[in-house]
Amino acid sequence: MTAQSSSSTPAPGGASTSNGDAGAPLIRLEGIKKIFFTDEVETHALSGIHLQIKQGEYIAIAGPSGCGKSTLLSILGLLDSPSSGEYRLKTQPVAQLSLSERTRIRNREIGFIFQAFNLIGDLNVYENVELPLTYRGMSSAERKKRSQEVLERVGMAHRMKHYPSQLSGGQQQRVAVARALVGQPAILLADEPTGNLDSKNGEAVMELLNQLHRDGATICMVTHDARYTSFAERAVHLFDGRIVEETTSDRAEVRA
Repeated sequence: MTAQSSSSTPAPGGASTSNGDAGAPLIRLEGIKKIFFTDEVETHALSGIHLQIKQGEYIAIAGPSGCGKSTLLSILGLLDSPSSGEYRLKTQPVAQLSLSERTRIRNREIGFIFQAFNLIGDLNVYENVELPLTYRGMSSAERKKRSQEVLERVGMAHRMKHYPSQLSGGQQQRVAVARALVGQPAILLADEPTGNLDSKNGEAVMELLNQLHRDGATICMVTHDARYTSFAERAVHLFDGRIVEETTSDRAEVRA
């Protein structure tokens, strides 16, 4: 499978914000901690994370199971809140946002790619991709234009009337990528995007992410698979809720 790009589709990361600073990182985390309480047990999932992600960067968050990778991604995606510390998205302190503002940002600024695809079984490919745009109240014509463009871009336009059950795992993940792209988000968050795929389809999805990055996308990917950390420009390695190492990949792509 090869990624197909469309010059008419804006790359992710093009969204503007009124309080943005061109010189500031897209994301800044300072001293982020996350503590879970179960009965009398206190679990420190994250213990003081300091991290910056620049516009157009491709980073991997790596580490063994239970090290805090998915918790960190949930905080980055505004699906969860830290117990303490500061998270700034485009210079905006996230803690100051209301629930409705967070929901709006998730819809407009963040594209999610999940390990389990999370496609809706009784909607066809086109309807799955279009869905985030319907929540914006976008016109039918604009929804159709954007959805068809991103499906072309990921090489799935020919399957837009098919249902998830009629697709392979690799095809479902491509549809999930298209759904994440359709809103032209500032950042793509990918949680183990190859976790449910065989090696051939996993490599194809990783090449698709590489192409999106070359086109200008900002990507943050969680993976426990050391084979895939080198696809990113920078890998942040977690252990027991802490960043223990940061590495730069020899295979880092230079965007055209």
